[in-house]
Amino acid sequence: MAAAVARGSADPVRDEERRGVLRPGHPAYVIYTSGSTGTPKGVVVSHQNVVSLMVGAAARLRFGPNDVWSLFHSYAFDFSVWEMWGALLSGGRLVVVPFAVSRSPEEFLGLLATTGVTVLSQTPSAFYQLNLAARDRQRLGLALRYVVFGGEALELGRLAGWYRDRPGDLPVLVNMYGITETTVHVTYAPLDRGQAVAGAPSLVGRPIWNTRVYVLGGSLGPAAPGVTGELYVAVWPAGTWAGRR
Repeated sequence: MAAAVARGSADPVRDEERRGVLRPGHPAYVIYTSGSTGTPKGVVVSHQNVVSLMVGAAARLRFGPNDVWSLFHSYAFDFSVWEMWGALLSGGRLVVVPFAVSRSPEEFLGLLATTGVTVLSQTPSAFYQLNLAARDRQRLGLALRYVVFGGEALELGRLAGWYRDRPGDLPVLVNMYGITETTVHVTYAPLDRGQAVAGAPSLVGRPIWNTRVYVLGGSLGPAAPGVTGELYVAVWPAGTWAGRR
């Protein structure tokens, strides 16, 4: 998956560049990493990477034109890429959450109900607060089909209350993993109430469709089961997706 550190010119964009033919490999955006594991850096992400993300995720989670997504996160956080283009590339509707509402779990819960949001993206820490608010308003009608987690490790035991208060199967809680350089998400793990156990490890899950992940050792060979390694990500090139389901 192509991504590079931003080293563009500081000169103004020329008219020839603005009017040039747009190709899949051209940059869609530049976004900075948080710097939590080092110095923050600008990452250039191409149009084809964004399309690849949504094609791969939609094949697993079945988003469609009837879905309503919430734009909850800042444009400086790449979760917003998932939220915006998830809605627009699937023909759905996007609800832009006012900043003040995003800071009030009670108000945000009300917005989810009145706008009929079906696909909600949350960091685990934000969802824990939303869950507390929802327990006080159990009769509030929500249209949620998916709650997608990302951005930090998920404590599965803290989901037990959510499942206890909701006997049905919806919404599906999905833990997803990825980093800025790999375009938001590369793996997904649909969860169920049986996994909401205190002390259970956060699950990375399986690769989204059109993506492969490998746990490799120091010599770049496959790490043996139980041996610590590093996660490597690969994506099928555009034009090779047909038939691969």
